[in-house]
Order: sequence, then structure tokens, then C-alpha cells
Amino acid sequence: MRVLVIGGTRFVGYLFTWRLLAQGHRVTLLHRGTMPDPFGDRVERLRGDRTGPEFARLLAGRDFDASVDFAAYSGEDGRQAAQVLAGRVGHHVHVSTGQVYLVRVPRPALAAREEDYEGPVMPRPAGGPDLAEWEYGMGKRACEDALAEAFERLRFPATRIRVPMVNGERDYFRRLETYLWRLLDGGPLLLPDGAPPRTRHVHGDEVARFLAGILGRPATFGRAFNLAQEETPSLPELIAKLRAIVGSRSELVPVAPDAVERAGLDPLALSPLSTPWMSFVDPTRARDELGFRHLPLEAYLGRIAASFLAHPPLAPPPGYELRQRELELAAALHA
Repeated sequence: MRVLVIGGTRFVGYLFTWRLLAQGHRVTLLHRGTMPDPFGDRVERLRGDRTGPEFARLLAGRDFDASVDFAAYSGEDGRQAAQVLAGRVGHHVHVSTGQVYLVRVPRPALAAREEDYEGPVMPRPAGGPDLAEWEYGMGKRACEDALAEAFERLRFPATRIRVPMVNGERDYFRRLETYLWRLLDGGPLLLPDGAPPRTRHVHGDEVARFLAGILGRPATFGRAFNLAQEETPSLPELIAKLRAIVGSRSELVPVAPDAVERAGLDPLALSPLSTPWMSFVDPTRARDELGFRHLPLEAYLGRIAASFLAHPPLAPPPGYELRQRELELAAALHA
């Protein structure tokens, strides 16, 4: 197949491109060119900002069997993709997010199913971290809506894939790595309150595998699919699994976010997953209709830990420089 990959050369898109090449597909990467990649002359590169006029110019006169968009964040991005690629791509896949459910009012009480997408959305927050999260979810909804409209109006063959928190060895946000640094120094690990009662994430390479497997499948056209692991541990249970994998004896210490802030610490810098903006999706449709089975949670956590131990970053993630304050707070909580 001739496959256009838009954006995404850092994490899942990087893994996806390797899979395409391994399967013998011809790959064209369209991105800004700010990140180096190891693909050499095995891929064609189109350099440009997909939000600008060069998107249409770079793709003029070209056609593809499939396109996968990792860099669409607004309704305009979705409309532009449909306008530029209509009639010139056999299948378009948009990588969306489970956050499209979190801006719903009310939020789904249980694991969000694809049909829970429809309904009213929450008003714009006044500011703070909630505003950025709301804007991200609303932008992705607008992009999905534009593609759904293009399918209904033009039969543009778009599929929308909704993923929750993506974990992986190449996570440049360094989320699980934040916990690994603390588990491996042996000191207590603070877990601020705020996370949903259960978690359901997805592994980056499993997303890449799923995407490569659905290209060109007409049964997915015009539809949305959630993609996630099956397991639903609480955040303490998830971190306890990671602790066991690396053999740490660190104590997991629950703490109120305001106590963390009074200590001069950022709750999300020491526990990135302690936030209510963690989507919890139901992957039944992808499992039952497309036959997708996610790698077991403990297996992928083991891969992430092994990669970290084999190739540790030269510097810890932001916030770790205040580790001594974390230890002092943990000691005060036990006093």
C-alpha cells in the first residue's frame, strides 16, 4: 500500500511507520521536520505545517491507498483533510482521544462506549489546567465531527480511533518514567488524590499494530472505535505492579493535593496520572468486531521498565529535583 502518515514521528507514529515499512508498504511522511528520524531513504518526506496552505500544496496531484493523521486537533484540521484527500485516498484514519467523552455533560458513569459520544458538552472552564484539557477534548470532537460530516455528505472513507492515556517506551511526556525514577531510589512515592477510581490505558505499540491492521477495511469507514487494554486497575494498583516488576520496596503514600502544594510541589509533576482528566473507555467494539486483543498490562509494563533500565535517560524528568521535599512530606505524614 501507499500510505501517507501525517505528523507523529515521535511516539506512536514512529512505531507505526516501522510497522508499515516492515510490512512492505511505501510510506510518505508529512510533518514539520523538527524531529530527526532513522528511516533514511526508506520513506518519502514532505515538510510543512499541516495547518497551513502548504498542506494542500504538498499533496496536490498525489493519491494514496491510506492516510493516518496523528496531528489533527481542530475542526479545521478535519475539514482540510477531507477537502484535500477526498477522491485521492482509499482510507483515512484519524487518531483521536478518549477525552472526547470527558467534556460530555454528564460524563459516562461507566467505561465510555462509542455511542456515549453524542450529547451536550460542558461549558468552557474559566482557566487553569481544566481549560487546556477542555480545549484539547473539544478540538478533537470538532475534528471528529468534521470527518463524520464528510463521510455522510461525501462518503469520505474516514475512521476515528479513540485512545485513552498512551503508555510506552517512547513516551516523550515521561509519565511512567516519573514513577520509575522514584521507585528505583527506594524512597516513598507520593500519590496525590484526584485520579479516577479505575484506570484503563493503552500501549503505544499496540496502537501502532491496530492501525496497521485496519488500513483499507471498509467495515470501519465512517465509524469510531475505542482502543484500550482490558485491565482496569486503580492507580495505586497500577503503580504497585510497576513496583513489583522492578523489585522496589518503595511505600506508596496517598496524600491530598493541597498538602503537596503547601510543600511547594506540583501534584502532576510527581504523579502525572493523578488527574480527573484520564479517560476510561470500553474497547468491546474493536475486540468483538475487529478481533483486536491488547497485550496484557503486566507484559507491557515489563517492556517499559526493561527499556528504562537498559537505556536510562541522562537526566530525570522535571520535578525530580525536588525529590527531597517529597521525602520530607512523606516523613511528616507518618509523624
